[in-house]
Amino acid sequence: MHLLENIKEAFRSIKSNLLRTILTALIVSIGIMALVGILTAIDTMKYKLNSTFATLGANSFEMRAKNFNNGRRRQGVTEKTYPAITYLQAKQYKKQIGDEATVGLSAQITGAAEVKANGQKTNPNTQVVAGDENYLQIQSYNLTAGRTFSQAELDNGANVAIIGSELKDKLFANESPMGKYIYLLGRRFTIVGQLEKSGSDLGGGGADRLVLIPLETGNQLPRQRALTFNVKTAVTQAENLAYVTGQATGIMRAVRHDPLGQEDSFEVDSSESLTGKLDSMTSTLRSGGFLVGFITLLGASIALMNIMMVSVTERTREIGIRKALGATAIQIRQQFLIEAIVICVLGGALGIVLGVAMGNSIALLIPGGGVFFVPWLWMMLGLIICVTVGLASGYYPASKASRLDPIESLRYE
Repeated sequence: MHLLENIKEAFRSIKSNLLRTILTALIVSIGIMALVGILTAIDTMKYKLNSTFATLGANSFEMRAKNFNNGRRRQGVTEKTYPAITYLQAKQYKKQIGDEATVGLSAQITGAAEVKANGQKTNPNTQVVAGDENYLQIQSYNLTAGRTFSQAELDNGANVAIIGSELKDKLFANESPMGKYIYLLGRRFTIVGQLEKSGSDLGGGGADRLVLIPLETGNQLPRQRALTFNVKTAVTQAENLAYVTGQATGIMRAVRHDPLGQEDSFEVDSSESLTGKLDSMTSTLRSGGFLVGFITLLGASIALMNIMMVSVTERTREIGIRKALGATAIQIRQQFLIEAIVICVLGGALGIVLGVAMGNSIALLIPGGGVFFVPWLWMMLGLIICVTVGLASGYYPASKASRLDPIESLRYE
């Protein structure tokens, strides 16, 4: 018999034993579903987390004074602390970095402000931040209404504010907040913009409980201690991050007057290290998931081999007739191998569909949007594994069938 005839015969045999075929294919599909589902879930979660890091500025780095307010003791000796980055130093750094990157300056005024307006007031958990013209861009915050601060408002320290969506819903439930007044920290601020709802995936309310005021305004507010300024630098292309980081370090050393040969008086925190840790973690999870899926597939392949052995025993007389009519051992072996592969591919196709659905369903437990991830790599791997499992599970039963003696097979009852 030719290959095409063997394929047709394999399908006829599968059709004649439909229930057994369905049960066998289901065993394989469960194994493939476990493998593809786990790997898909891991990749989908990684994709979502990478997207979250991107919105937080994955191609950026922050500078802060080394050990400021965090004097650690090491072997009984307190590490040296350095003064915070001042407003003047932050502005000098921003001016000198030039067009190489975008610099955003900000200072947290308080994280427990009470905001009043319209006869309503919020809980004392509102975050008040003073930021420059680049703050919204570098934090990836978008406006849903109103405008950003004008240059005159930034330069003169005007009493204007941009509020989060949670504050709008609390204080201006059924009206536009644009042009209205809010009261906080003993001052009256005019609302000029409203931030897009961001949710609280990372805790703290995100931008929803935020009041943003001009940097100069925040610097003029009465306070008990000096403000700590955050200097965040972002680059447009990830490959330039290392170069710009080195250049920025040199500029900040000059601005801070760090003596030659001594350590930096500031720290550089890059979110690149965060993505590196994520890659390492997902690689470990992927290895564990592959191992679990492989063990499940191993059990499925053993079950398939057992069913194929039963099939050979049941069809011993049929094999004898085929050999008596001239079928060679190679053709008999080929027929049973094709049957095993077809069963595995049918079960594998179902398992891939279920695995992709299961993986995306698991990933939905992580907040960050309803993206549907299609793992083409794992789908191709699943099909390859199906064929491999079919060959591995069907080879021994096929070889046993091809070695049967035709005379003894014809006598088998």
